[in-house]
Amino acid sequence: MSWKEVEHIFNRALQFTFSRKKFLFIFPVLMVCGLIIVLCRALAFGANSWVAMSLAFLPVFLCSAIFLAAGIVLIRIYHHEVKALPVSYHRTVRQSMELMVGIAYLCVPLLLAYLLLWIALGIFFLLKEIPAIGDTLGLILSFGPFLLVLSSFLLSLLNLVILFFVTPAVSLKTGHWLPLAEELWKRARSSAFSHIAFFFLGNLPLVLMLTLSILSAVVTGKSYIEAGRSLSVAVQWFFIMVPFSALLSFFVIFFFNFAAESHVLLQRKWKQSN
Repeated sequence: MSWKEVEHIFNRALQFTFSRKKFLFIFPVLMVCGLIIVLCRALAFGANSWVAMSLAFLPVFLCSAIFLAAGIVLIRIYHHEVKALPVSYHRTVRQSMELMVGIAYLCVPLLLAYLLLWIALGIFFLLKEIPAIGDTLGLILSFGPFLLVLSSFLLSLLNLVILFFVTPAVSLKTGHWLPLAEELWKRARSSAFSHIAFFFLGNLPLVLMLTLSILSAVVTGKSYIEAGRSLSVAVQWFFIMVPFSALLSFFVIFFFNFAAESHVLLQRKWKQSN
């Protein structure tokens, strides 16, 4: 695998990113995800730390299911564009409906795993509230909440890995999911460095823009938005989500375009090596 091949797929993924139709497709998806985040943020307003933490991670798993379904359509559209085939969003969505519903269920085990972590964290909060010895127990057992929060972040990262590697594999190849999962695992083990490199390269533009947008939103919230009632906070953050979603739309499109390109290139190299 040469640098010219990587540069070629990066430039081609970028070339098909700036599309008005794709923007109009993904923008409402991002707005729905933004609404979920705003609702969770409003519910967490004034709540205790245990509830607030659950509402901070919960949107990650709910939005991942939505992005998995939307990614199916974006990748299939991109596949047609690259091959200069006629593109019909309505037909692509209709033909992908069953697959979109099926792939969204991949997030259910991760969501259940997170709920178990959240319940386990609640036990530590309960132990900390025991009279007389609660504070001492909290100090001694502080490693437990640390490991549980770390596990929550790792589950969120796993969601992103699934979005990047599984979505194009499912979109571009029909068949049973178990053989497909085995093939992906064998391919990742045989060329781990390439998979990690493509993963970071595909996520870099999105992560940079997301970081800047979140920092801007946080600074705006601290300096401009008054922390009143939860309803007013939700309304204010909802209107922030409109430009937030618009800015992220093209970066999400590029993410799925590059994921499709990476899948095809890595699969071709894996077959050649075998």
